[in-house]
Amino acid sequence: MAAFRLLIRIVAGLAALSCASAACAHAVEPGASSVHESFGWTFEPWVVVCLALSIGLYLAGYAQLRVRGARGRHDRAMRLVSFVIGWIALVIALVSPLHTLSEALFSAHMLQHEIFMLVAAPLLVIGRPLAVWLWAFPPRARQRISAATRSAWINTPWRWLTAPAVAWALHAAALWCWHAPRFFEAALANDGIHTLQHASFLGTALLFWWTVFRPAAQDGSRAHSAHAMLSLFTTMVHTGALGALLTLAPEVWYPSCIESTLALGFDPLQDQQLGGLVMWVPGGLAYLVGGLLVGARWLARRPAQGLRPVMPAVRPTASSARLRAHEES
Repeated sequence: MAAFRLLIRIVAGLAALSCASAACAHAVEPGASSVHESFGWTFEPWVVVCLALSIGLYLAGYAQLRVRGARGRHDRAMRLVSFVIGWIALVIALVSPLHTLSEALFSAHMLQHEIFMLVAAPLLVIGRPLAVWLWAFPPRARQRISAATRSAWINTPWRWLTAPAVAWALHAAALWCWHAPRFFEAALANDGIHTLQHASFLGTALLFWWTVFRPAAQDGSRAHSAHAMLSLFTTMVHTGALGALLTLAPEVWYPSCIESTLALGFDPLQDQQLGGLVMWVPGGLAYLVGGLLVGARWLARRPAQGLRPVMPAVRPTASSARLRAHEES
C-alpha cells in the first residue's frame, strides 16, 4: 500500500507539473524565439525505445523468475517496485514537460539532473536490473550472455569501474566538470553534447550507487558498509559545496540561460540560486537517507552469534543426575 500511495503521489506531481508548465507557456513573449511556444511531453524516438526496452525486459525477466518458484518472491516484488518507480522517475526527467522546461530555466535543469542522480539511479540499482534482464532471454541465449559477462574483456573493466574509489571519482568528475561554465554552455548549445552530459550524469550515478547498494557479504559486510558510508558522506559534502557556490554566486554563471529565463518572467540570478538550492538541500538529504539505509542493512546483517550471551556450562551433579533418572523412570 505504501508503494501504491507513492505511485499516486508521483502521478499527481506530474499532473501539477504539466499544469505549471502550461501556465509558464502563456507567459512567454510572442517574439521570444529561443523559448518553446509550449511545454509539453517530448517523445524522442531513441529515448522512448530505450525506456520501453528496459521496462519490457525487466517485466519479462520478472515473470520468468516468478514462475520458477515462490522462494524470494517478496524480495523480488520489492525490487520490482523499486525499479518501476526509478523508471517512472526517468520518464519524468526525459519525456515529461520538465524536459522542455529545463531548456528554458536553469532551476528546472538542475531538478532534472537531481532526478537522474538521486532518484532514478539508486532505485534502478536496488531493482538489480542486470540479473532480471538476463532471465528475459531464452535459455541458450542466457547461457551465452552469462558466459560473455564472465570473460576477461567484460569482467575486468566492470570490476574496475565498480571499484568504490573509481566510481566515486568518475561521478565527482562528471558533476564538477559539467557544471563548469564552459562545458555547461557547450551542452546548452549542442544537442549531442547535451546528450553526452545526461548520459554521463546517469551512467556515473548508476556506478556510484551500485558501489553503495551492491549485495552485501554474509558476514555483515563491515568493510563494504564503511566504504559506502564514506562515499556517501564525501559526495554529500562536495555536491553541497557546489550547490552552495551556485546559490551564493553574486552573478549568473551561464549567460545562455538569461534570455529564456527573462522571457518567462523570472530573474536569472534568482533562478540560478534556486537551482543551487535544489542541489544543496534535497541532494544532501538524499545522500543522508542512503547512509541510513546502508547503516540499517549493516545492523540487520550482523552475525547473530556475536550478539548472543555466552552462558557458562554447568556440569550436572550426582544428585541432579539421580533426580533426572527418577523423573525419566
